[in-house]
Amino acid sequence: MSAELKRTDTATDTLAQKTKDGSVVSGGHLVAKALKQEGVDTIFTLCGGHIIDIYDGCLDEGIRIIDVRHEQTAAHAADGYARQTGRLGCVVTTAGPGCTNAVTGVATAFRSESPILHIGGQSSLTQHKMGSLQDLPHVDMMTPITKFASGVFSTERVADMISMAARECFSGAYGPSYLEIPRDILDAEVPVEKAVVPQPGSYRASVNSIGDPADIEKLADMLVKAERPAVLLGQQVWSSGGHEEAIEFVRALDIPAYMNGASRGLLPQGDPHHFDRTRSDAFKNADVILIVGTPFDFRMGYGKRISREATLVQIDQSYATVGKNRDISLGLVGSPGAILAAVTQAASGRIDKGARQQRQKWMAELREIEAAKLEKLMPMFTTDQSPIHPYRLAYEINEFLGEDTIYIGDGGDIVTISAQAVRPRNPGQWMDPGALGSLGVGTGFSMAAKLAHPNKEVVCLYGDGAFGMTAFDMETAQRFGAPYLAVIGNNSAMNQIRYGQLAKYGEERGDIGNKLGDVPFSKFGEMIGGYGEEVTEASQIQPAMQRAREAIAKTGRCAVVNVWVDPDEYAPGTKAQTMYK
Repeated sequence: MSAELKRTDTATDTLAQKTKDGSVVSGGHLVAKALKQEGVDTIFTLCGGHIIDIYDGCLDEGIRIIDVRHEQTAAHAADGYARQTGRLGCVVTTAGPGCTNAVTGVATAFRSESPILHIGGQSSLTQHKMGSLQDLPHVDMMTPITKFASGVFSTERVADMISMAARECFSGAYGPSYLEIPRDILDAEVPVEKAVVPQPGSYRASVNSIGDPADIEKLADMLVKAERPAVLLGQQVWSSGGHEEAIEFVRALDIPAYMNGASRGLLPQGDPHHFDRTRSDAFKNADVILIVGTPFDFRMGYGKRISREATLVQIDQSYATVGKNRDISLGLVGSPGAILAAVTQAASGRIDKGARQQRQKWMAELREIEAAKLEKLMPMFTTDQSPIHPYRLAYEINEFLGEDTIYIGDGGDIVTISAQAVRPRNPGQWMDPGALGSLGVGTGFSMAAKLAHPNKEVVCLYGDGAFGMTAFDMETAQRFGAPYLAVIGNNSAMNQIRYGQLAKYGEERGDIGNKLGDVPFSKFGEMIGGYGEEVTEASQIQPAMQRAREAIAKTGRCAVVNVWVDPDEYAPGTKAQTMYK
């Protein structure tokens, strides 16, 4: 057999061992070197022959490899890791179904503005368009749900392309990038001196922009004069690391603050500036409303629920988001934390006594409304009804959370209901599916949160429908020493959809396509060697979770508490169908 034939023989090519003398470097090792420079210390992956050289590189670079059972979980875990660390998350999949299985996770990161890099395999360039195993147009598929998507066509450029894709993840509003790397590009070895490897600190600029300084002064003037201001702190405030500046801002200017998404927990419950039940009241009556780091999407009623009489200001990392769906009085583009810090400085010492007194009166009024709304909810929070009211479950979870507990919600109605009861104690302790509304995020998020913070407790509240989608990767979390507590609000249905179906089509057709089996999920916890418990009485929710907590601490394994909740209780938003308005 000639040397030429040996070079083109697939088995010989793919199984050839790597050169060890250090004079050459493979594409997979360049991937790992570039990832390490980007601050990536963990990749989430499911193996495939197209990508195994990346694993070899990661081992040499000390990058942790977390191999899951389904690529959707890997993508959600990369997203969760980014949300918890503030660094680039990374998911690595093989070609074809490896990529398509990850699409939901990448799309979730896209709608949640989470910075993740998806590296996907592809058949060799020598087999381009020949119908090779798992060949698909991955770049074309991923382009609409990423900020940047490209193939890599030379081994010398592998590291350079990764740095390029990573930069895009943090440009403007954060988001995912995708790189397709053919198998022969990954496997090939090139002389070290020919590889393009950007040097750390030499290809990044600060993203802490404050936008137009004149606009900072305008906003400061507005807020100094405001008697009934309100601010909503959204996802971007936490993800961009601007939470400390946001806290200082609301306290210095005496502004009632509302929080959504990952920014829940920026202020603890009981803080004089923490408000969570009166957003609609504030937005109807405020004279200045400041929206920071969240779009006017369906969660905001596309801006329609905000008074037209108020001065409306929007701060966002993306120019394209400012003023989208709703006219504004002033828009500022840049880093939320940097902008808020600049406004705090510009307004320093300028709020007069009269304005401050009015603000205090305004916050007292809102506090009274908050108390009244809480009082109205308490009968549902404390009811002993059977089947268990989902509001009671959410309330018990809030009572259960510790100072360091990271809470994750995964589901439809059960998560919507939990938002009315669960109050994280500190910043970064709330995670949910976000605007895409993806069920199944909880397993990847929980695993990522525990891996990022091994000393913190992680609790995930699932709907039974959501749990069934990705639950098997609880074993993965356990395998890698990342145990967490799964609490399932089990109503044997996709209940958020069921409500509308029943209302529209009646009893005969309302249960079609949304009813699930009565599954005792505690048995799953036991099956993977962890703890499991069934709960049918409200009074037993708290004791069961305490026993689960103790079991996790003792064994280092996951726990599942399956709570049977009333299928005929729904969130107010579900009854009003606000997700479609």
